[in-house]
Amino acid sequence: MSKTAVALDDKYTQQSGDVYMSSIQALVRLPIIQRQRDAAAGLNTAGFISGYRGSPIGTYDFALWSAKKHLEQNHIKFVPGVNEELAAAAIKGTQWLDRYPKARYDGVFALWYGKHLGVERACEAIKVGNYDGSGKHGGVLIVGADDMGGKSSVTAAESEHVFIAGMLPVLAPADTQDFLDLGLYGWALSRFSGLWVGFKGVTDNLELTRTVDADPNRVRIVLPRMWRCRPAD
Repeated sequence: MSKTAVALDDKYTQQSGDVYMSSIQALVRLPIIQRQRDAAAGLNTAGFISGYRGSPIGTYDFALWSAKKHLEQNHIKFVPGVNEELAAAAIKGTQWLDRYPKARYDGVFALWYGKHLGVERACEAIKVGNYDGSGKHGGVLIVGADDMGGKSSVTAAESEHVFIAGMLPVLAPADTQDFLDLGLYGWALSRFSGLWVGFKGVTDNLELTRTVDADPNRVRIVLPRMWRCRPAD
């Protein structure tokens, strides 16, 4: 009977079958999958992650640092923000590649993260970034980590009202698998619509650990047909 070797890094490298990981680790694997999907589609993209730690997403930066070699292999850069606003401003700049004719990449997909109070603090920067838009081959996810039960926060709050005020569409993953699947849909939505996309996590979901399907080809995204200004020839 043959045995398959198992390694801790399988959660970032295994391409098929079930993989055991936490939701936080899924948020590390998510940009890796996006880069792999883009490469398979003939796009030379890069990833950028910035934000500010805070429970229930306080261990995300540690997970990113631990996976540094895997991120670098997939052209993904992690730069923790000095604060939430500066992190959002950095995210905004990643969507400007079309203004630079000699850009190294076709686009940069970006992810901002912060707890619910951080989303409120960065509200104006997120609004301005959303008004400025996302790149055709870029896209922005704004991950708000909500401690709605006040488990580790002085005040319990939610991120939806900030996302709605900033005119961001909102996706709400239900479990670890959804952090992967809806994350890919979120970047696709951002690219198609030109909007930044709110991505709501809650304590109960962010603290989950389970087996997931991390196959880069698991999610099949079908874009809506664009209306033509004139009849087709």
